[in-house]
Amino acid sequence: MPELPDITIYLEGLEARVVGCTLERVRLGSPFLLRSVDPPLADAHGREVVALRRLGKRIAIGLARPGARGDPQDTRDAQELWLVLHLMIAGRLRWRDPGVKIPRRLGLAAFDFADGSLLLTEAGTKKRASLHVVQGAEALARHDPGGIDPLTADPAVFRETLTARNHTLKRALTDPRLFSGIGNAYSDEILHTAKLSPIKWTSRLDDEEIGRLYEATRGTLERWTCRLRDRLAGKFPEKVTAFHAEMAVHGKYGRPCPDCAAPVQRIRYADNETNYCAACQTGGKVLADRALSRLLGKDWPRSLEALEALRSGGPPVSGEGA
Repeated sequence: MPELPDITIYLEGLEARVVGCTLERVRLGSPFLLRSVDPPLADAHGREVVALRRLGKRIAIGLARPGARGDPQDTRDAQELWLVLHLMIAGRLRWRDPGVKIPRRLGLAAFDFADGSLLLTEAGTKKRASLHVVQGAEALARHDPGGIDPLTADPAVFRETLTARNHTLKRALTDPRLFSGIGNAYSDEILHTAKLSPIKWTSRLDDEEIGRLYEATRGTLERWTCRLRDRLAGKFPEKVTAFHAEMAVHGKYGRPCPDCAAPVQRIRYADNETNYCAACQTGGKVLADRALSRLLGKDWPRSLEALEALRSGGPPVSGEGA
């Protein structure tokens, strides 16, 4: 799923291409994309794009009232209508020639401008991406999960938000009601940078650990935003993905940690996977994978040494799953 760095570069790509331009029309390739009925989608046609905003992992496109054209005297009406896009896991945006044909299998919609069309696609059979048309600031706010911006929050606000509820760190970072725009991929990278276990409880963090997490969160998100921006060199982002070769642990199960060379571990649950380095983050303890730990029961390896012994077919390490 596109997260804060990805949404940021999407917004920067749109800023250069559609702000100040008129949205001529929206063509739907799938009727299931549109999740609202009032105001009708046709009300967006012929309006000027005057604002772009990130709402967690959503993209909001602000449209001026026809004829307002961004008039300072028409501030209330200038951004009265908003298109709210949630790309979910597999939704992606692509900038194409004007009037591009919507692909039959992957295409969900095309937003047509004079100089190009913004194409929305979604891979896979589960179509989860959504489009809402909303009117006014109050209606727009209902699509904001409410989490703080991790790049602008000061240390005190970060601490207060993190410790407001007792969650595991992985859950806390990915809760959109707490932190805006952080998902599965970047939470793995943040926790690896901070050298903290994904299952450590927020109530058990000391001041030094909270400080490390604060710096790791800002640093990781800023570093990846800059890295993705530099790769594009002004082009529209076409290959947004949750997996990058330069990532330390996310998507790197079984590969060596770049800091200590220990094999990256994972915890799998439903469609989600948490990746971490046991040596760097959990004091060498291998966290129980819900699928395998049920199968192995008391023989589940509790350390990297026990895990290596299990993999090599040797006897269990004494005191570790024996």
